[in-house]
Amino acid sequence: MSPDELKSLVRTIPDFPKPDIQFRDITTLLIDGRGFAAAVDALVELARPYGADLIAGIEARGFIFSAPVARALGAGLLPVRKPGKLPGPRIGVDYALEYGTDRLEIHEGACLPGHRVVLVDDLIATGGTALATVSLLRQAGADVPAALFVIDLPELGGAALLNEAGVAAQALMSFEGH
Repeated sequence: MSPDELKSLVRTIPDFPKPDIQFRDITTLLIDGRGFAAAVDALVELARPYGADLIAGIEARGFIFSAPVARALGAGLLPVRKPGKLPGPRIGVDYALEYGTDRLEIHEGACLPGHRVVLVDDLIATGGTALATVSLLRQAGADVPAALFVIDLPELGGAALLNEAGVAAQALMSFEGH
């Protein structure tokens, strides 16, 4: 399936969740079995050269894509969760949002020094959550060579910020606007 065919499976919902936002809805891609499989296969091929020990998926939509990528590569799956979702000892990082802060956590010892971790998520916008995830993984001692996304919103600059942080950011498709 070509990138344009994949892109045609993503629905745009105007003015959601607020006016002037063009929400890129991946559920229409997910319910198309051929399209979902093609997106996962494309992410696997982007991830393969990095020799990842772990594929990190960001809660929640990142789990949808990171799990089959990890399985296809024979890598472990590292869920990156919001606070209060993981039992036992955790490490975390707080990060700034447009209005306030949030936190991401992983299990202590799940990611070890020297692990090569590729981040997978559905969408990169401003990059705040992805950069916080990279910070958390590096705090654990991991090497994070790449972050892969189904969708990039380049006007918001997140992929560029990841590249500046030494993480190769790639996406299957991009959409203008936000």
